[in-house]
Amino acid sequence: MKILDKIKLPEGRRLEFKELLPTKADLVKTIVAFANDAGGELFIGIKNNPRAIIGIKKEHLDSLENQISNIINDGCEPTILPEISFIEEAGKFIVRVFIHKGSKPPYFLKSKGKETGTFIRVGSSNRLANDEMIQELERTGNRISFDAELVFKKTIEQLNIENFKEFFKDKTDEELNGEVLKKLDLLKKEQGQFFPTNALVLLSNDDVKKELFPYAKIECARFKGTIPGTYIDQKTIIGSIADHAELAYQFIMRHVSQGTKDYEGVYRNDRWEYPMIAMREVIRNAVIHRDYSLLGKDIKIAIFDDKIEVTSPGKLLPSVDFNEMDAGQSDVRNKVLAPVFKRLGIIEQWGNGLQLIADDLKTYPEIAFKWNEPGVAFRVTFIKKDFKQQQELQHELQHELQQELQQELQHELQHELQQELQQELQQESLYTIVLRIIFKRTVATKEIALELGQKSISGQLYQTINRLREDNLIAWTIPETPKSSKQQYKITDRGIAFLQLLHKNKK
Repeated sequence: MKILDKIKLPEGRRLEFKELLPTKADLVKTIVAFANDAGGELFIGIKNNPRAIIGIKKEHLDSLENQISNIINDGCEPTILPEISFIEEAGKFIVRVFIHKGSKPPYFLKSKGKETGTFIRVGSSNRLANDEMIQELERTGNRISFDAELVFKKTIEQLNIENFKEFFKDKTDEELNGEVLKKLDLLKKEQGQFFPTNALVLLSNDDVKKELFPYAKIECARFKGTIPGTYIDQKTIIGSIADHAELAYQFIMRHVSQGTKDYEGVYRNDRWEYPMIAMREVIRNAVIHRDYSLLGKDIKIAIFDDKIEVTSPGKLLPSVDFNEMDAGQSDVRNKVLAPVFKRLGIIEQWGNGLQLIADDLKTYPEIAFKWNEPGVAFRVTFIKKDFKQQQELQHELQHELQQELQQELQHELQHELQQELQQELQQESLYTIVLRIIFKRTVATKEIALELGQKSISGQLYQTINRLREDNLIAWTIPETPKSSKQQYKITDRGIAFLQLLHKNKK
């Protein structure tokens, strides 16, 4: 990429710009962070904000090259070998320092040691690595994955894997016996005894999984609106991670709609509002490639009116680039789990996941696909491009329908509710009071009781709410699950018209 194109890019995981040579400490932190991650480029002689080529004087280039080499050599452990080159653009010189992804992490500042001198790249900044991150870097350097490590709390005879055995049999038509467990590296021998690996514990329903991996779960939520806040629905997916992806996908399916786009001849062409093949692959990737060594983090799926976000613990693998989804990339963080998931049919073919996402997105030009790394996590977002336009059109239609409906209801209510109106004009009854409470906001039965000053829910209140619902003045927020613990009540168009008519008659 030419330098004029490069400087248009934002600073990030693999790119940094400096107007002048940084201090020794800052330079070494950046070099170490690049080496511990995906590698990167540091350009000196380019102002970051606003972005502009300032340049380095030609006579200073050689001495600056030596200075950079000496700082890196003296300040970094293990040894890091930078590639330093000069770029000339419009008579100005820029120094490019290229750092390869290190093969012997963790890299750290010699002066501070591994525990307090290891840095990683998070976005465009360098962050001090904690113990969990350092251990993961050590595993990477030793070519060991976290899911391959042994768990000594229970032997294989003591570990409850009955549910996983049934799941495995159902998906593969094969018995999950000791030999298969060994072949899949789910079981390893240590000092004459067989112990499960972290991978097998994660696939189990044993109590030791809850103890060691309490955050090996998926938190799903459907929010009202476009920002986190009021829940419409939520679900926590726990237990064996073998069926996490499918259960999360089913949750999303409950909250996206399927409509008819057009007809091909006499055949109807049904189409989901989101690219569901791409969505399934993103969820699978989140489960298969998440960093299970980050014990305080879980996968989160958030559904809003205008987008769906899938956030997975752990940064994107250094060798994978979501900007090149058509390139057939394949890399594995969990080297034991990935082959098991392939055996179970959760992974269909190595390296085709990103291609499936790219292909499906091409059929959905109205959906924007974005990815970023918020902290030590990876997030994918599907965004409705024309959401605001749709919202404005929906508001217009709602306004027109509301006017028509209100006129119809006014006539209907004049006849059906005249008797009740006369009673309400004399005295505000519990019927109207409850309706006014629900008019303000969606609310649960217990909250209505509290607002009425009742210590507990009275039988009269239950009768009043049922009557309001039967009269179609209020409705459940979760009609498909009447007994849900999240159940609340909302006012209907008929209820709004009733209150308006009541107010008019009181005047």
